[in-house]
Amino acid sequence: MSVVSALPFLKPIHMRAPISPGRQRRHTLPASEFRSLNTEDAISVFEIEREAFISVSGECPLHLDEVRHFLTLCPELSLGWFEQGRLVAFIIGSLWDQDRLTNDALTLHKPHGTTVHIHVLAVHRTFRQQGKGSILLWRYLQYLRCLPYVRRAVLMCEDFLVPFYQKSGFKGQGPSEITVGSLTFIEMYYPIRGHAFMRRNSGC
Repeated sequence: MSVVSALPFLKPIHMRAPISPGRQRRHTLPASEFRSLNTEDAISVFEIEREAFISVSGECPLHLDEVRHFLTLCPELSLGWFEQGRLVAFIIGSLWDQDRLTNDALTLHKPHGTTVHIHVLAVHRTFRQQGKGSILLWRYLQYLRCLPYVRRAVLMCEDFLVPFYQKSGFKGQGPSEITVGSLTFIEMYYPIRGHAFMRRNSGC
């Protein structure tokens, strides 16, 4: 899987102050950047996820060993948003090869699949209510458009999150067959269209 063609969507956003004449340039971290995650980010990912989900539903979509698992197998299907080098929001996905999600989709990565299963999207508590989740999701979906093997993205969420994903273009597929304890979910999908057009017009 090559992600080189998708790099335009992962270019860092640099917002540094101008350097005054006579001042020496210092090596500083970019104010804001997007990049794929790796196993070194796993603990930061899990800490944000645990705080975001345990307080609401009592369950984490991915445990720490599962975070490491997917960041080892398919790091190119993850995206992190960093502020001054600190992770503030992230998405983790993997490939799936069926029309609907099953329990196997929670732990498996299907390398020849054409569907990206979005396991989790989470934002650090101090950066919520700022629109970062929507922005990150938009960038992730644009990034997926540059991957020629991807045909759609799917996820499952609780009822109260359906409007959030609908605003980003996801459509409902009905109740998911997956349950976690007493929790039930709605399955949603996003069609990834216009591969050739996007590659011609966005540097993919």
